[in-house]
Amino acid sequence: MRILVTGVAGFIGMHLTRRLLGEGHDVFGLDGFTDYYDPALKRARYATFSEHPRFAGRETMLEDAAAISRITREFRPDAVFHLAAQAGVRYSLEAPGSYVSSNIVGTFNLLEAVRATPVRHLLIASTSSVYGANPPPFRETDRTDHPLSIYAATKKATEDIAHSYAHLFGQPTTLMRFFTVYGSWYRPDMALYKFARAIFAGEPIDVYNRGKMRRDFIYIDDVVESLVRLVDKPPRAGEDASSSPVAPCRVVNVAGAAPVELEDYIAAIEAAAGRKAIRRDLPMQAGDMVETAANSAVLERLTGFVPKTRIDEGIAVFVEWFRKYHRV
Repeated sequence: MRILVTGVAGFIGMHLTRRLLGEGHDVFGLDGFTDYYDPALKRARYATFSEHPRFAGRETMLEDAAAISRITREFRPDAVFHLAAQAGVRYSLEAPGSYVSSNIVGTFNLLEAVRATPVRHLLIASTSSVYGANPPPFRETDRTDHPLSIYAATKKATEDIAHSYAHLFGQPTTLMRFFTVYGSWYRPDMALYKFARAIFAGEPIDVYNRGKMRRDFIYIDDVVESLVRLVDKPPRAGEDASSSPVAPCRVVNVAGAAPVELEDYIAAIEAAAGRKAIRRDLPMQAGDMVETAANSAVLERLTGFVPKTRIDEGIAVFVEWFRKYHRV
């Protein structure tokens, strides 16, 4: 299969691409290598697969409509994993325009390219943040009308635009609502990375809402296993409750379905690092969510896979990678 991956040098993009290449697929990867976080980390990820004989890639921004159209037309993928985005809830308070540009305009450009060169299955990364003020556990059938951040609002807009394209042009599309994915080669703006860096430096960690938070974590290997199984499951209109009644478009929660208390999360990091954290307890941040928890029955039904990595196991792997990467 010929597969296009946007955000190929991102955290999920890297792990997915390595798996796809290992299974014998031809992969074309796109990435803008933006400086939202250290581009050196992105280039280090990219270097782990860039010399593979079945891989080709290009550095380009999603906002470059002509380039996206040309690449799609020339590569003619069978499937597309659209993972590229401006991520981060907190940064969306500082630079909201970058979210509109990347997440909405960039996704629109990709949808236009796929409209001209249809694929068997278009899979688009969304986020659990779209559930906003809803009470957990979150189900794909829940209304998502109350986003709490600009990031969530742009991702919700992306979902709506993708649904309209699926309806108008018959493009099978899956919207993947990722919960808190973690693992080796993680993003430095995420809590796990920040906590590890502070603990090894002997600096305090910022614990928001004084630790009274829960997150539905899912380990990166479990995410990748879910995605490679989803690629062969393009939706049909009206197929089930998670599918649109008028378009070949489906929403799928990609989650561990076992929320973890922030205090337990911190304890697992301390155990893996062999050091105690110095805490700085702070109030809740604007735009953040107290709890995320998913009903992942749709993912299990479609893929036959249940995420199985325990939080202590996954964090131990991350900390081992962190030590090697930063030589601490």
